Amino acid sequence: MEDAGYTVFIGFGFFWVFMGIVAVITLLKSDGQKIKFGKWGLLVAIPIIVPIVLVLTYQIFRPFIMQHL
Repeated sequence: MEDAGYTVFIGFGFFWVFMGIVAVITLLKSDGQKIKFGKWGLLVAIPIIVPIVLVLTYQIFRPFIMQHL
């Protein structure tokens, strides 16, 4: 169980990303605004979300990759 630290890291990583998403939705809905994403919103969100997803995915599959090297 040498990768238990990574498991905790992944769990907290997903938890914080989920909490951030819920917080933004809650802030938008509290002002009575509709939640919509235009092209500029996607232009800002994609460079933020893609690296987070890639790093968390890499950390999930890293133990499996290292076994085959």
